[in-house]
Amino acid sequence: NITVNALDRHANSERRNRAAYIWLGEDGTERIVTYGQLYRMVCRFANGLKSLGVKKGDRVVIYMPLTIEGVVAMLACARIGAIHSVVYAGLGHTALRDRIEDAQAKIVIAGDVGFRRGKTVALKPIVDEALDGLEFVQKVVVHSRRATEISSREVDFNDLMKFPADCPAEEMDAEDPLFLLYTSGSTGKPKGVVHVHGGYMVATTYFLENYYDVGEQDVFWCTSDIGWIVGHSYIVYAPLCAGATTLFREGAIDFPNPGTAWEIVERYAVTKMFTAPTALRMFMRYGEKHPAQYDLTSLRFIACAGEPLNPEAWRWAQTHLAGDGKWGYVADNWWQTELGGPAIGTPASMAMRPGKAGVSLPGTIADVVDEAGNPTPPGVGGRLVLRRPYPCMLRTVWRNPARYERDWQQIPGCYVTGDVALKDKDGYITVLGRADDVLNVAGHRIGTAEIESALVSHPAVAEAAAIGIPDPLKGETIKVFVQTRSDHAPSEALSAALIEHVRRELGPIATPAALEFVSALPKTRSGKILRRFLKAKETGADAGDVSTMEG
Repeated sequence: NITVNALDRHANSERRNRAAYIWLGEDGTERIVTYGQLYRMVCRFANGLKSLGVKKGDRVVIYMPLTIEGVVAMLACARIGAIHSVVYAGLGHTALRDRIEDAQAKIVIAGDVGFRRGKTVALKPIVDEALDGLEFVQKVVVHSRRATEISSREVDFNDLMKFPADCPAEEMDAEDPLFLLYTSGSTGKPKGVVHVHGGYMVATTYFLENYYDVGEQDVFWCTSDIGWIVGHSYIVYAPLCAGATTLFREGAIDFPNPGTAWEIVERYAVTKMFTAPTALRMFMRYGEKHPAQYDLTSLRFIACAGEPLNPEAWRWAQTHLAGDGKWGYVADNWWQTELGGPAIGTPASMAMRPGKAGVSLPGTIADVVDEAGNPTPPGVGGRLVLRRPYPCMLRTVWRNPARYERDWQQIPGCYVTGDVALKDKDGYITVLGRADDVLNVAGHRIGTAEIESALVSHPAVAEAAAIGIPDPLKGETIKVFVQTRSDHAPSEALSAALIEHVRRELGPIATPAALEFVSALPKTRSGKILRRFLKAKETGADAGDVSTMEG
């Protein structure tokens, strides 16, 4: 049982009075929870769940904002052997209902409200609508931060916190499911990725300690949410197993002002940080004057994942957040919901190559191959695969094992990630994006990430997205969507200059046929650009599952 290493080991040692979590609200509220306190909170809530009839193997859906209580709910499920499925508190009622139905959840744990950008976000009405007619859900546990009426099917979260503060961990097999996490694809329903207690614990903690370099003495800030895999692995489970102090914050990272993040780093002497390339590009758009106002010398390592980290954003962060390398290091790393933890990255002992995700990390063998499974020559694009499993990978897809097996059967002996990449002669891998995001222009394969990186390298561009538009002559032509930095205004002259800039950077074949300025790009709530939504809008095609889209 993963909670024995995450909780008992510390609560029964000299670490019991050390901070496990520093939680911050947008309004400046601070809560510090020690390992000893966290152990007691989890045991109380675990006993409360048992009083509702929750037992080993039952599924519990959690739809909560980024709070200590959300973490407690996850750990309490794990404690008694129940399988939690956290749904990001921001997805709509249809997405929530789909996940509750697929998991066949016995219990739903929900928050009544969340807070973002100074506004109250109502969650309870979304839960009520999602649950309409779902009789198999026996109880709904509601964590109320506002006066909220409780119905006959509902239980007050705080009532479950009144149970005894000792709950022995359920004995689990290493391969017993720990959680389901649903991930969206370009087609079909979201798939429920199954992660297990043993291998997931071992590998995510190994990478936290040996790649992200986080240990007991660190203050680690992960800017993700518990609704995503990064939050599961690097807000909840691995940092607790490693005995670290983890900082997390509800709300937007740039609210109430663009310097908020750096004020937090200075105040809490944050040593390691995990964020997304989208966040770095946002900070770059705001300008270096904001981080320059704060002492960031405590910040030794910034890890980025979720999408390719373009060279321009890396250089900006390395210069303005890591002191041009004098005190810190910024590195990309690559993984997926399905993998649980990183497979590719650049260890601090190696030179970071801007635009490249890195090399295969210990225990993994990442490779770039053609359709037959043969390694592609250096610099030639192909399918990104893993040549063998590693401990924190998914074990199956919930109620759909054939969908899992398909990823191992497309290319015999390889796990097909669905991404495309290229590898250089030294083993550094550049992830070009999803297979869906590779354009074929007159027989030439061009990654959307390459085009977007070229655009973002221009001083007028904050963010960009590239898509392929069907063309009878070339197969596809390129259209790009550009969000300018705050000090540049869209114009025909700038459009022409940007198209010429891409031509110079990448050559004639990658030259956009059309450019459109936008005020914002459509993104998932985890910050990934939804290119297929842009493409569907342009072509009239089906956008697939867009339940995770922001706004």
